[in-house]
Amino acid sequence: MTSGLLLIDKAQDWTSHDAVARTRRLAGTRKVGHAGTLDPMATGLLILGVNSSTRLLTYIVGLGKEYEATIRLGAATTTDDAQGDETARADPASVAAITPARVAEAMTALTGDIEQRPSAVSAIKVDGKRAYARVRAGEDVVLASRPVSVSSFDLLGEARTDGFLDLDVRVACSSGTYIRALARDLGAALGVGGHLTRLRRTRVGPFDVADAAGLDDLDVAARLISPADAAGRLFPRLDLTDEQATDLGHGKRIDVSSDQQLPPLPAGPVAAIAPGHRLVGLVEYRGGQARTLVNFPTDADA
Repeated sequence: MTSGLLLIDKAQDWTSHDAVARTRRLAGTRKVGHAGTLDPMATGLLILGVNSSTRLLTYIVGLGKEYEATIRLGAATTTDDAQGDETARADPASVAAITPARVAEAMTALTGDIEQRPSAVSAIKVDGKRAYARVRAGEDVVLASRPVSVSSFDLLGEARTDGFLDLDVRVACSSGTYIRALARDLGAALGVGGHLTRLRRTRVGPFDVADAAGLDDLDVAARLISPADAAGRLFPRLDLTDEQATDLGHGKRIDVSSDQQLPPLPAGPVAAIAPGHRLVGLVEYRGGQARTLVNFPTDADA
């Protein structure tokens, strides 16, 4: 099996580990990893790396993300989503009194660079143990707030039912932002409590769920994004000569001639592509030379 990235449209109730395990069987390799978990309740884009392309995943985890979600105003839960136990419910009259202007004001206050307290049921480690494991063991976990960036928090629609106000929203945010926490904080700001009832991840960096495939009928070989194509979406590109590709493969630094001008982002990783559209590695470009940060062996050598 060759290397590459897979864009998976994860179904509800599948864990990210389930998706990796299924793909390992389909791909016939243990070398499969993912670039950031999705809760079992959530659906949408999960990016998997196969074989040597797992080395790209560390660069994908921190990319910005986009979600579509439904926030239910009128009740709070232990997990800040529908899978938790209800801890408080607002009087229906208080929910009915919430105006569109108040919703817009509260959403605006949660947009931009903000301090967010992650949900207690999260994968963040506390003294070496996942927070969700501590909660399940009966501990009272309160995580420290941390800076995140919410570039957009848009209302797509709303519905009032059974004393609740359901808001369909779209969120574009930095890595590390918890949409469950946004639901919780929006409900708290409006004085009625809130939690998430639906979550779908639609984008991670340059990758979109529209290009993803479900696991039920996944053809791994047909859906793989080649390492060169994947790296070309993530980084500026440097096209190598055969000699330069060989030198980089042997760990040497190479001189970059005047006819090999890089795009104007020389400080970060650059995808070094050999003739034949093969990703040799990620390089750092400094002072007219490129040196390898991460190499990518051919599938025969991996």
